[in-house]
Amino acid sequence: MQLAPHQLAAHLQRGLKSLYTVHGDEPLLVQEAADTLRAFARGQGFSERSSHTVAGAHFDWSEVLAAGGSLSLFADKQILELRIPSGKPGKEGGAALQQLAEQARGNDSTLTLVMLPRLDKLGKSSAWFGALESFGITLAVEPVERNALPAWIAQRLALQGQRVAAGEAGQHSLQFFADRVEGNLLAAHQEIQKLALLYPPGELTFEQIESAVLNVARYDVFKLSDAVLAGQMIRVQRMLDGLQAEGEAAVLVHYTLAEDIRALKRVKDAMNRGSPLPLALREQRVWGARERLFERVLPRLSDATLAQLLQAAHQVDGIVKGLKQPDWPTDNWQALHRLAQRLCAVCSGNVKPAAAPFLARR
Repeated sequence: MQLAPHQLAAHLQRGLKSLYTVHGDEPLLVQEAADTLRAFARGQGFSERSSHTVAGAHFDWSEVLAAGGSLSLFADKQILELRIPSGKPGKEGGAALQQLAEQARGNDSTLTLVMLPRLDKLGKSSAWFGALESFGITLAVEPVERNALPAWIAQRLALQGQRVAAGEAGQHSLQFFADRVEGNLLAAHQEIQKLALLYPPGELTFEQIESAVLNVARYDVFKLSDAVLAGQMIRVQRMLDGLQAEGEAAVLVHYTLAEDIRALKRVKDAMNRGSPLPLALREQRVWGARERLFERVLPRLSDATLAQLLQAAHQVDGIVKGLKQPDWPTDNWQALHRLAQRLCAVCSGNVKPAAAPFLARR
């Protein structure tokens, strides 16, 4: 059975199960889900807790299986936690997890909690994960995306009795807060808690938030791709500045931008050969949110525009590898800023395909 994290509290009111699997890459939300389970279990008399972390190929799975079937002399209920940081238990581990899942069924004296990172399609389709899902409850912890972050911040502020002003002023405060903590949810949580220490319950002003909240944003080079395709010019510039400050490799940033351009051109070429857009996207393995971005952007792109963007990406490739290019900055990051601006401008619709020759001149 699958649950979303926000459904966990209501689920527990109907009774605690014997097996839970929490998987995701957002440490704060994974920790909170696990803490909720532990706290509820302690209230139900689960007084003993043992924890095991799978590390290396020689992990002793028999110890975990034995722990799941035994209790100490001083407790009648226990919590058994198993962390698999890699998300890949291996052949022996997969068999052990299936056995552990079957062992947990109907075992009211042991609460088994398995914690995993975000799983890929192969992991979710494995026999061991199927067993965990069949015999217990699975919680997929999804990251809080940038567009949902202001609402998440407002919800967390409400939990401590604080709020922003109503209307546009409040939204401005939340957007400012989100810009300061994007990509770093654990730090965002700490900044929210800081506000509870600094100010009493009630309405927070923009000035209070501005003076208290540190810039702790962390940027993911692969999220940069979505921001560029969405035409979010200001956010893209902020992300590039953040990636440079964090020491990200310029060559990786260039690869991300160039691969987007190449993917757009491959899909456009397929459409020119007569493939419908949905089929062309599937053939190029464009899925999910990126699929929607491509569907919005591609009608705006002419073949000439894509050719010029591809040429610009080729020139920046030379720059990040130490070569000079006419009419381009010699600094890697300045060149990346210019390439991102050009692609972002086209994707946002601020530059019409007919005006695309500007791409080769600016």
